[in-house]
Amino acid sequence: MGPKLYIPQANGVCMYMTLQTIWGYVRMFVYDTGRDMMAKGIIPTGNMLPEVAFIKLGWALGQTEDPEEVKKLMLTPINDDITIREPYNGYLVYQGGIPEVEEFVRKVHK
Repeated sequence: MGPKLYIPQANGVCMYMTLQTIWGYVRMFVYDTGRDMMAKGIIPTGNMLPEVAFIKLGWALGQTEDPEEVKKLMLTPINDDITIREPYNGYLVYQGGIPEVEEFVRKVHK
């Protein structure tokens, strides 16, 4: 018999995986490490940034102590903190080349 598996959520601990980059999604099933984390109860947050998740988790824990309700609040998009998919031009926004962005930059930076 192996060591007992510690599952954070079952013990009242809420643990979430966030992104390290501006664009992309948490893909927990791509590598063994992600699958191991999922098996331990760590919950992926789509494309939520760490700073957003930190504040949102504090807010969610202020609403309830029930880990399932916290999970529901965390994974409910509020003001586009989690999006269903990336914008079609997400990477290009910071690389230039989009007429609307170029026009905006010309107006703002003179």
